[in-house]
Amino acid sequence: MKKIINALACYIKKAWKQLFVLLSLLIVSTSCIAIANGIQTGFGSIKVESGYIETNILNSEETVNIGFKIYIPKEASKTNKVPAVLCLHGYQNDHETSAAYALELARRGIVALCIDEYGHGSTDVGMIERGYVNHKVTTNYGYDEFGKTYLEIGGVTRYKVLMNFSNLSFFSDYYTNSYDFETNTIISQDEAAYIKDSSMGGAASYAWLSSLEYVDKTKMAITGHSMGTWAGWSVAAAYSNTDIEPRATALQCGELFKTIRDDNGRLAYDKDNDNLADIHWNNVLLITAKYDEFNYFRDYIKTPVTNETVKNEIRSNFLGVSQDEAAFNVTFHEDFAKGTSVRNEYIITNHRLTTHDKNAVKSVIDWFFNAFEMTSPIASSNQVFMIKEVLVLLAMLCGIASCVAMAMCLKPILFFSSVFQKVPNRPEKVKKGWKFYKGAIITILLSGLTYPFLTQLGHGLMPLPEKVFKMTIGNGFLVWYIFLILVMLGFTLIPWFKEKKKGVKTTDFVDLGFARDDEQHKNKFDWVLFAKALLVAFIGVLWMYLQVITFEKLAQLDYRFIWPFFKGFSLSRFVQFIVYLPFFALFFILNNSRIFAIARVEHTEEKGIAAFFKCWWKYALCMSGGILLLCLIEYVPFFAQIGPGADLLFSTTFGGPFMSLLIVFAPQVIVFSFICTYCYRKTGNVFLGALIVAMLSCWIITGGSAMLYA
Repeated sequence: MKKIINALACYIKKAWKQLFVLLSLLIVSTSCIAIANGIQTGFGSIKVESGYIETNILNSEETVNIGFKIYIPKEASKTNKVPAVLCLHGYQNDHETSAAYALELARRGIVALCIDEYGHGSTDVGMIERGYVNHKVTTNYGYDEFGKTYLEIGGVTRYKVLMNFSNLSFFSDYYTNSYDFETNTIISQDEAAYIKDSSMGGAASYAWLSSLEYVDKTKMAITGHSMGTWAGWSVAAAYSNTDIEPRATALQCGELFKTIRDDNGRLAYDKDNDNLADIHWNNVLLITAKYDEFNYFRDYIKTPVTNETVKNEIRSNFLGVSQDEAAFNVTFHEDFAKGTSVRNEYIITNHRLTTHDKNAVKSVIDWFFNAFEMTSPIASSNQVFMIKEVLVLLAMLCGIASCVAMAMCLKPILFFSSVFQKVPNRPEKVKKGWKFYKGAIITILLSGLTYPFLTQLGHGLMPLPEKVFKMTIGNGFLVWYIFLILVMLGFTLIPWFKEKKKGVKTTDFVDLGFARDDEQHKNKFDWVLFAKALLVAFIGVLWMYLQVITFEKLAQLDYRFIWPFFKGFSLSRFVQFIVYLPFFALFFILNNSRIFAIARVEHTEEKGIAAFFKCWWKYALCMSGGILLLCLIEYVPFFAQIGPGADLLFSTTFGGPFMSLLIVFAPQVIVFSFICTYCYRKTGNVFLGALIVAMLSCWIITGGSAMLYA
């Protein structure tokens, strides 16, 4: 025991600085989460619960669990029933993406239920259960000419599912069933794929919400963002003409289709083209973002969103007025009691930020309060959600920093000492001037110019085994990484073999960042170093993971900012983490070898903060330059109201999801460049930094984003 105490005392003496940093980061992140939890619970005025809704897949006896988070105002009770709203997130998001709307509604006395739709978050059923058909329509639904505007869809299953987001399960048979192009007939559901449940679990969740004893089922509504707007249309349609039909629906950046007006003047869908409104919607609000990256292929409008956009055929039809009369920010046919009100709100933001835009949230609050005939002492402009969001961001940054800090706490342990060496003293290998910039330019162009094409290819058409690689957005990054891995191997191995052929050896494994700088190890790949670095990286990431699952359990908050980043794993998602990790690890090891070891810059071996930033910006330029270049290509013309750059240059096929992800992806890569620069300066090899960011990036991809199969 005495030896253990002495050893512990010796360790603390050596590692006290690292331990102090680790403890400080933990205190800050815990404090931020605690305050954020106070805000989301209204410091006692809102009860927040998480769990699962057990239900069946539509037309099936298979039981599934839909993850949810519900916000319950303290005044809600069996004897004081209050209105309720179902919140539906967009593609690649989860229930927490709806938190801004949910929190602000709950503060004003409305129950808000946020769910994880099929294939997302903690829900244990994949997106495949949404269903798909074998064709798409090239114009908006209701404007096409039957049999003449169809394109047959071929390719892998996930491509068919993604191409069918616009198909809704209440649409006419020739939209919701596969189509035989040879005979011009509809294939029955018994013979082919069909749209099963475009509400993606929303319909079952809405029914569950209506059954709660403290919910006034005569005052319910739905709001959804992006993919969630299609689910929102579907949920409202499912309960049309029932005792729990929604009093209002708010669509954030959603798609429209041709509608009619029923006998009461409400928005309706003419299912059978017989002028009979079998399905209707009460009081529909459509929020349109000025800088909506998805507008080009969602609304079939080849121009940016302007004040004139509202005057096109599809929007004027929605508003129920002539194209000359159509206008943003005007409520038409205003009669909330009858359900005839419609409005197209124009918000100065982009697609993804609509979920946390103050004006968008205000519009939805006002709309639902009109529909519910309610008032609140809290003004709709009085909002606190962003304070919570910023606190969680700060907690996440501290969590990421603590991951690296935990790794550094292992340095004084003799077993791990070989991982933490000085940067090799090889001044002849330092890249200066044009030698550095030449390599940086090649790196930037290779990564940037291949990103739109290869990510979209992997996302949709690349024939990967889909029951192994189940992450839809993950497959886009997987294909891009594999291509870059092959390119980097070529850049590394070709000069290596040329040297070997000439019998002139100027590069060893130390120069590649793959070995310790001594005679015993420099001429071979250092597997022992790799294994120990892997263990150090795992311990660091595990420390961060423990924080996440603790905060999820105690505060029902994870590490994120507007967009989901780090969440606790289900078993199936952890398996996916293991499946994708080797590819991510190989990519970042080779990437760090090329950028940090082979292209090592001045000041890397120097100590101090000033030296860190002198070398960091060059490494960051190489790691994130291609992504930042794409941001300029995409958003400069977009903000200039010309259009999204990728859509203009490459067609709408290569716009959309991955280009809009740049707003999330670019900051990630910059943070990763900090980690990799710091770790390389502390270890002299590329393994630790590469493995930490590989685990973090793979965690982001697999933790909560869309899965085709559960």
